[in-house]
Amino acid sequence: MTKEIQIIPEAEIERLRALSFYEECLCDQGFNIIAGIDEAGRGPLAGPVVAAAVILPRNLLIPGVNNSKKLSPSRRQKLAVAIKKQALNWAIGIVYPPLLDQINILEASKLAMMNAVNSLAVKPQHLLIDAVKLPRLPIPQSSLIKGDSLSISIACASILAKVERDAIMEEFDTLFPGYGLAKHKGYPTKAHLECLLRLGPCPIHRTSFEPVKSWPGDERHYANQG
Repeated sequence: MTKEIQIIPEAEIERLRALSFYEECLCDQGFNIIAGIDEAGRGPLAGPVVAAAVILPRNLLIPGVNNSKKLSPSRRQKLAVAIKKQALNWAIGIVYPPLLDQINILEASKLAMMNAVNSLAVKPQHLLIDAVKLPRLPIPQSSLIKGDSLSISIACASILAKVERDAIMEEFDTLFPGYGLAKHKGYPTKAHLECLLRLGPCPIHRTSFEPVKSWPGDERHYANQG
């Protein structure tokens, strides 16, 4: 059985190599195991924040890898399969409401990232993190603003985090019907806000986010009313 060889266009090779700049610089400094970390779900009114950590082999080129926000859902899903298959290691971290509401969304995002890193079977020598730092992790690290557009490992992490969170929200849609969670994934779209006004919040809505924060307490029991 012959293995199919994928021919990558030269322009795509150049783009992916440019996206690997930070990883290559760190490898040249002696950091051979680099984990890219990113999260999905900081802005929604409902559901968890999900983070992913991804360790890639050096010089790995996965055609199409990019900031998850620039990719269609079907493309993200296909790339997630390829990333999981070819990565040296990857892991997911999740923080759900109500813990998210207790510690605030920024701390919840950091906690999800730390959980992802701590779940890796391979210990990274350096972390490339989108936008934030994780001072509680005793690992050398670099924070890159818009890192999912600058680093291939962060881009891969952004894809895994987004795909994982979308799947979780689709499951929640079956548990809490009527909100359209599978469609808007908890983000404050017009349709979501209209459903929220009609039904009231359900248990996965974030009580630290407006307009749920100002909702009368006795109207937060939709899911328990049968």
